[in-house]
Amino acid sequence: MPDPENLAENLTLEQLEVNLFRGFNWDVGWKRIFGGQVIAQALLAAYATVEDRVCHSLHAYFIRPGDPSIPILYEVDRARDGGSFMTRRVVAIQHGQQILNLAASFQTPEEGFEHQAKMPHAPDPEDVPDEAARFAQMKDDLPPEMVADFTRPRPIDTRWIDPQSLVKPVKKSPDKSIWLRAKKPIGGDIALQQAVMAYASDMAFLETALRPHGVIWSTPGLQTASLDHAMWFHHPFDFHDWHLYHSDSPSASGGRGFVRGEMFSRDGKLVASMTQECLMRMRKPRG
Repeated sequence: MPDPENLAENLTLEQLEVNLFRGFNWDVGWKRIFGGQVIAQALLAAYATVEDRVCHSLHAYFIRPGDPSIPILYEVDRARDGGSFMTRRVVAIQHGQQILNLAASFQTPEEGFEHQAKMPHAPDPEDVPDEAARFAQMKDDLPPEMVADFTRPRPIDTRWIDPQSLVKPVKKSPDKSIWLRAKKPIGGDIALQQAVMAYASDMAFLETALRPHGVIWSTPGLQTASLDHAMWFHHPFDFHDWHLYHSDSPSASGGRGFVRGEMFSRDGKLVASMTQECLMRMRKPRG
């Protein structure tokens, strides 16, 4: 049985042909595949066709929900090999249909101008309750399906600084900060480090756009889904250590929410930025 906390093992791909790879799923208790998993595996498929370059950006579209009962095929198109940059396009396929497509750009490392945004103030992660402590405070008031979800092993250690209530959600400002790190060793390979951060960056991202409306994913009638996801990697990092994930949602309209994120190492370095647009609509009651 796969260890649900071991991302280094679970994200591993099987190479079937020169540009064709197969990825496997593990049980996270959902009826569809977690989008961060597909992004991470697609990035690793692209990396398998690249030498001596580092991904600096990726852009992905979620096209269909993934089926967790079958593997995913990743087909890589070697779009361009240039002097400084390489571009790859990856299509994730199940049941003969695309479930995600991703474009990634890789660059030869070089020196240049530098500046960055300042990391927001946040309490130390050791002073923020972990998921188990947070859950213990409310488990008696939650339905069984939510209890099962929150007691399931997870690969990312997550510390919410201002969590939304899962019992009685209230309207909050459209921004939040979370401390994140990998629970199990992932090694120092930059491709896997970036893949694990890509996985983690899809966790709780959409929720930022829900906060000003006082709803959560389990609110009756609420329909949510990630539509796309983009990331820019600015500096190398070690995701074994704590990183502050700060996000804000400047806009929601047309049944969609827009979210921006920044990932800071504990010493204040901005190592990555990300954006996502998500579906967020209230279904009208039938009848």
